[in-house]
Amino acid sequence: TPSITKITLNLKPTRWFEFNYFHGWLVSDVIDSSRSYFVPGNSGATYVRVYHQKYLAANMFTFTPFRNLNISVGNSIIYSDIGVHPAYLIPVFFFKGIDHTLSGYSDNMNSQMYLDISSRNLRHLHLYGTMFVDEVNIGNMFTDSLQSNFFSWKLGARLSDYPLENISLTAEYTRSNPLVFKHYLLTTNFESNKYNLGHYLTDNAQEIYMNLQYKPIRGLVIDLWWLYAQKGPDYTELATERLGRPFMKTVEWENNTFGLKGRYEIINDGYIYAGFEFSNISGDVNIYTDEMWHGKTSTVSVGINFGF
Repeated sequence: TPSITKITLNLKPTRWFEFNYFHGWLVSDVIDSSRSYFVPGNSGATYVRVYHQKYLAANMFTFTPFRNLNISVGNSIIYSDIGVHPAYLIPVFFFKGIDHTLSGYSDNMNSQMYLDISSRNLRHLHLYGTMFVDEVNIGNMFTDSLQSNFFSWKLGARLSDYPLENISLTAEYTRSNPLVFKHYLLTTNFESNKYNLGHYLTDNAQEIYMNLQYKPIRGLVIDLWWLYAQKGPDYTELATERLGRPFMKTVEWENNTFGLKGRYEIINDGYIYAGFEFSNISGDVNIYTDEMWHGKTSTVSVGINFGF
């Protein structure tokens, strides 16, 4: 996703609390025809496109009730066409409530909430999970139509230095319900420059990821990993009803990839790396995958980088 212009705030007043906030200027790529205009010239009139304004405000409260346990909650909002509003520059607000006061029934905002838990309380084991709430349908909260609630969540675990030193195993599962990260208005969807700001698979998708990492000597890291990802139907493209859409009714796209990568730190923050990947990507490849990775492919990569 392209970088956005933003102002940020970070506060850590005590050992057990941290606060983060930012306000960003997004690129809507939606033409505002009422403000666009023609400029006459020698070769004819030139149409000057003016785009709708689009902004993102977000905050996160992180609590550490005891050592090695972090619990974070926060909310965000994408809004448009009212300029930079002072209410969204107040870092600690619940932005959805502010919108109901400012906009009433106007469709010029899209709000989200999120929860993140990270625990290292068991020796050698890191447990973590994230829940992203794009929209909640209270009427279907406790029914079989859970797909009417636009959630995306990830669960993961990483076991390090047990039973063998310098070896770690990571396992993750990610699921995104239909229509999470999406919105019916282009001026307030969860995008900038037409790039989604959420999970790279967007909605109606799931992913399994596993990684075995080995550090045989100082500065050398070897990763053996596997990724299995699937996407279901695109209900936005099909123009169906938003509520009650089934999760992964059919598999429209699939990626099964194995990889091996080695990285060595030759000087401080200076790395060389080499890797090999074997992928089998099938389904609607013309929609979701660049042509060079259609079907079964093998990829070799080598490189050098500094600072990250």
